[in-house]
Amino acid sequence: MNNGQTQFQGACHCGAVRFRVRLTEGLASARRCNCSYCRMRGAVAVTAAVGDLEITDGEEWLTLYQFNTMQAKHYFCSRCGIYTHHQRRSDPDQYGVNAACLDGVSPFDFAEVPVNEGRNHPSDRPAGGGPDIAGYLRYFPVTAD
Repeated sequence: MNNGQTQFQGACHCGAVRFRVRLTEGLASARRCNCSYCRMRGAVAVTAAVGDLEITDGEEWLTLYQFNTMQAKHYFCSRCGIYTHHQRRSDPDQYGVNAACLDGVSPFDFAEVPVNEGRNHPSDRPAGGGPDIAGYLRYFPVTAD
């Protein structure tokens, strides 16, 4: 895995939705969230500016899901159900992109991923009203002897 790489091709599981993306900070922006939706989805997301993600094929297969404040826009493939990206509530000028959809990237490539505090969303609390990071997820692969 090349953490400095910023340009990626990506696709959903069935390949109906394909995209090209330039990541703002490369793979170094990897994170998860503990809000009710992200907790169940379980994806590692990386950051792109809204103008830096281009759907190159299958836009008609994308379905939008919104909940609660209806500000975040979560997109997934209506054929295979895989979440590809979402427009963030915390910064509508950014997309969170499912790292597992990027060619050559797996969520298990990240030894440690910060988890954002989404249960108490930054937009819903007063300035300085709690931590932005709820914790960290770590992955320790078992190696064959």
